[in-house]
Amino acid sequence: MKKLFVALALAAIGVPVLAATQTVTLSVPGMTCSTCPITVKKAISKVEGVNKIDVTFEAREAVVTFDDAKTSVQKLTKATEDAGYPSSVKR
Repeated sequence: MKKLFVALALAAIGVPVLAATQTVTLSVPGMTCSTCPITVKKAISKVEGVNKIDVTFEAREAVVTFDDAKTSVQKLTKATEDAGYPSSVKR
């Protein structure tokens, strides 16, 4: 019984925690021209863990799919802010 417990404990330690893919919509109201989405997309794409980005000028939003084990919403909004386009989670 003790060997089984030890084997299960070691197996649990060796199993990586699975990351979840998240999708968030960011409101980016500071986009004022049709080239702004290019800058926003480029800034977000530099964040590690980002898988997909769709930025639309008309809606002034960015839909971002990312690996939550590698990045966070806070890092995404910081990236847009650092590029001159403050953003927030669209509700």
